[in-house]
Amino acid sequence: MSIQKVSTRPFKDQRPGTSGLRKKVTTFQQPHYLENFIQSIFDVIGEIKGKTIVLGGDGRFHNKEALQIIIKMAAANGIGRTMVGLGGILSTPAASCVIRKHNLLGGIILSASHNPGGPKGDFGVKYNVENGGPSPGHVTESFYRRSLEINTYCFFDAPDVDLEQLGENRIGDMVVEIFDSVADYAGLMERLFDFDRMKELFSSGKFSMVYDGMNAVTGPYARAIFEGRLGAPLGTVINGDPLPDFGGIHPDPNLKHARELVEIMNSENAPDFGAASDGDGDRNMILGRRFFVTPSDSLAILAANADLVPGYSGGLSGIARSMPTSMAADRVAEALGIQCYETPTGWKFFGNLLDAGKVTLCGEESFGTGSDHMREKDGLWAVLFWLNLLAAKEEPVKKIVQDHWRKFGRNFYSRHDYEGLEPDSANGLMDHLRESLTCLMGKYFGNYEVEIADDFSYTDPVDGSLSTGQGIRIIFRGASRIVFRLSGTGTEGAILRVYLERYEIDTERQDQDTQEALSDLIIIANNIAQIHTRTGRDMPSVIT
Repeated sequence: MSIQKVSTRPFKDQRPGTSGLRKKVTTFQQPHYLENFIQSIFDVIGEIKGKTIVLGGDGRFHNKEALQIIIKMAAANGIGRTMVGLGGILSTPAASCVIRKHNLLGGIILSASHNPGGPKGDFGVKYNVENGGPSPGHVTESFYRRSLEINTYCFFDAPDVDLEQLGENRIGDMVVEIFDSVADYAGLMERLFDFDRMKELFSSGKFSMVYDGMNAVTGPYARAIFEGRLGAPLGTVINGDPLPDFGGIHPDPNLKHARELVEIMNSENAPDFGAASDGDGDRNMILGRRFFVTPSDSLAILAANADLVPGYSGGLSGIARSMPTSMAADRVAEALGIQCYETPTGWKFFGNLLDAGKVTLCGEESFGTGSDHMREKDGLWAVLFWLNLLAAKEEPVKKIVQDHWRKFGRNFYSRHDYEGLEPDSANGLMDHLRESLTCLMGKYFGNYEVEIADDFSYTDPVDGSLSTGQGIRIIFRGASRIVFRLSGTGTEGAILRVYLERYEIDTERQDQDTQEALSDLIIIANNIAQIHTRTGRDMPSVIT
């Protein structure tokens, strides 16, 4: 066994997006491609000699092969200990939990989140820093700059490590610890939530639940917590085995891709509660019997009822939401007398607010919710929060949501995604919108008068950093909105996201169909952005 210095040449396409470097599996399988990016990380993150990192992934195709490479590179670069999730499995929230609990240097997570898996699917790598959160923009940009000049990487020539057995191994001077990645995370959940009350809910025989792991990373966690510690019946967790291709499921927990769960929850004998998480476990979808809870409403409802949950009964310091997320949480914050921060999309923007103690809960419309218990969004945490509320209130999901609307008003909300667009067309559409902003101010579209039209920018209240070009906002008098953004989470083409929101205080009009309630805004959005003319699309790819 020996350390080798391998000659290489830079790849020009290794600039990370909002959630790390995501490419097709075949791209990562190119000789030196993964190694170049990992070496760039090790070269940039500072003094690593003798330090400990955590490592794992969501089980997608190429996960185990990539882990073996990274373990050997960590040993060659002087890392003292690498903690690897059993079987190579480690959810993104669990990685954040482990980093924070054990005061680690950071962690490398192998995932493309909610993107499809398999040999022709997607793969991804991201580095989480010492607070457990994603690397800030200036750090990921440093990775990219280093990747453009790299000419060698370090590799330890050694046999592969057995990832299926708990215990310690050694490569050179580095200890490789294969650990139970569920234990620390489940223990943290027990400290936050009322497990005894939730156990009673299941033991009563009057409550039923189904959780869809989507053949992704959260299956082992969900089984250990719901069927193990909480006593839910076996079979409560479906699609609970992580598979390299996710069993052909697109692991994005929404109404389109979580079809099996949606069919179960819409059936005649539907369970009381349904939920799902995505590929790496940081997203969640919440369903009641024949009832869907939007992520925006979910954040607001968790905040409004946080006093019922032990870990949050002392009150909230503040709430944060991404700019495209509906303003439902703003109304709860106002009622609680706390601040609600509007940030750009990307969980890293919540990190400073959480570290500074300015917020307790945070969330994004893209099915991500979290709190100050870690520095990542956390799918199972959100499901447990809802389960705790159901146990405390002893009311169905639908009633909890409707009562919230009656008190705070309803923010009708939907996101229309146009996937796989030609980048030039998508960028041209956004350029057209930016050029139109000054002309839109004060303009009427039917009964809607434009009050604000801008390209959202954000000044971080903690460090003063400025983020510009974060999405086009068209805000009408009366708090209705249309937002346009290009997403950075795909690997093929561009994704245009159109967010539509209408506030309704009249309780007699709060129960209408969402798309019907937003029909006027849908037409207005298409006309303002010239979506059909510029993209050739008549309909969105996905509506959530």
